[in-house]
Amino acid sequence: MIRTRAEKEQQERQTLAPHAQKSADSAGRAHPEPPHPHRTAYERDRARIIHSRAFRRLEYKTQVFLNGTGDHLRTRLTHTIEVASISRTIARALGLNEDLAEAIALAHDLGHPPFGHSGEELLHGLMRDYGGFEHNGQSLRIVELIEQKYPRFPGLNLSWEVREGLQKHAKFYDPPPTAPADGDRFFSPSLEAQIANLADEITYYSHDLDDGLDFHLITPEQLAEQAAWQHSYEEVRTHFPELAGKELRSYVIRCIIDRQVQDVIATSAELIAATKVASAADVRRQPAPLIRYSAALLQANRALRKFLYANLYYHPRVAGANQRACALLRDVFEAYLAQPELLGDTTAKRLAADGLHRTVCDYLSGMTDRYLLEEHARLGLGPPL
Repeated sequence: MIRTRAEKEQQERQTLAPHAQKSADSAGRAHPEPPHPHRTAYERDRARIIHSRAFRRLEYKTQVFLNGTGDHLRTRLTHTIEVASISRTIARALGLNEDLAEAIALAHDLGHPPFGHSGEELLHGLMRDYGGFEHNGQSLRIVELIEQKYPRFPGLNLSWEVREGLQKHAKFYDPPPTAPADGDRFFSPSLEAQIANLADEITYYSHDLDDGLDFHLITPEQLAEQAAWQHSYEEVRTHFPELAGKELRSYVIRCIIDRQVQDVIATSAELIAATKVASAADVRRQPAPLIRYSAALLQANRALRKFLYANLYYHPRVAGANQRACALLRDVFEAYLAQPELLGDTTAKRLAADGLHRTVCDYLSGMTDRYLLEEHARLGLGPPL
């Protein structure tokens, strides 16, 4: 039996929660397109993201550790896949639109530059007088402008709801152009977007711990005072006293993820019920997100985040390597400013509209760690990393 898009949309109306974002209710795309006969709007978005060049480049972009420094360390791509998996789990448990949550999760880090957050900070400094740089805003630029796959429009022409979800740190959310002129201003994105946002946190809390322990930059002894770690550690030791070493650490990380996901599902379900939201529009009128941790876990995660910054992200072995890599990023940025012809024909077409600095920033931010190092060497800018 062949299932049509219309049948899938009807099934969503029958099975998803009233406050879920339904595919058939999408505000549409910036450039109108006929609907697909078999795929819903968000299934289509998910496919466009996965097949984009920007998505493929995530495989060779730093998460915390420079790409290529360890076979089992996370990259932007593996991080993104983990975020998508957790997003689907939470969305399904709450009766929300899994396809939308997953599409937002898959696109959320497309705008990350080479060398992780160190690269982002450097580009922001270099672009301070030209609008700055922030990876969420860059993800939007990629899907709305930079990707070139379709002859009739720039970008991927994703649905309004996916693009809304990529405005992760925006304070307000403007209604779509199709909304009534006197419509309310939105204060929160869809629940599906909120899920992808929190799934991102759950993922990096857990996998950065895992990578830091695996790379011997932090130790279980250092984590003894961290409630987010200690709760699951004690639980594992109680049920599996024979576990030790890497096997123990790996299972504790697994339990941390499971606890976080279950906490978010339970806490969010209570908040959604208490606010009595009856539609996706009601969700967007809420003054604060409804997808949340419990108060106790929120406090534990804040303490863990502070610990990770102090002991992992700014660890000399991590920060030192990233700083050396960023020096090469700066070299290439300045070389392109001095010789714009190095950008190539496709990128150079945006110079008139976007200006030299923004065009160079777009080009550099799209590079993988590996390509940036190769470009630095090709341009003869100095010794390699």
